[in-house]
Amino acid sequence: MVAKKINILYVDDEENNLLSFKATFRIKHHVLTALSGGEALKILANNQVDIIITDQRMPEMTGVAFLEKVLENFPDPMRILLTGYADMTAVVDAVNKGKIFHYVTKPWNEEELELTINRAYAKYLEKAQLKEMNEKLEGSNDQLEFLLRQKLLS
Repeated sequence: MVAKKINILYVDDEENNLLSFKATFRIKHHVLTALSGGEALKILANNQVDIIITDQRMPEMTGVAFLEKVLENFPDPMRILLTGYADMTAVVDAVNKGKIFHYVTKPWNEEELELTINRAYAKYLEKAQLKEMNEKLEGSNDQLEFLLRQKLLS
């Protein structure tokens, strides 16, 4: 069985970073890229994405602001913040507001980022499985409730 490629959306306002990321990870993963948070939100609306990696320092919308918007409509993908600045405020905001999975410094180390992507995907699958089990449990509870009501009415 061939392992499914992880769907990654990489957001960065520097086109060279997008090209570098895609060149590095496109063989192992399905990579989508966006030059802005607004463009990335459009991609999310039309594509299934497992992991979002975003730069913090971007014009128009910071990485944290983008991740906050992502949470409103697309809460499932795992979120990773990438920044070249030792900006603790951004990291704290990313954790508290953007609910990030991990924080990676720029320039990123390929091995470290690959490990982070794999750990994030394992967590993504774990959350998806839990969600599916909860939905099945809700269905079973509804059926039991219905049967109980039928029994009480007879």
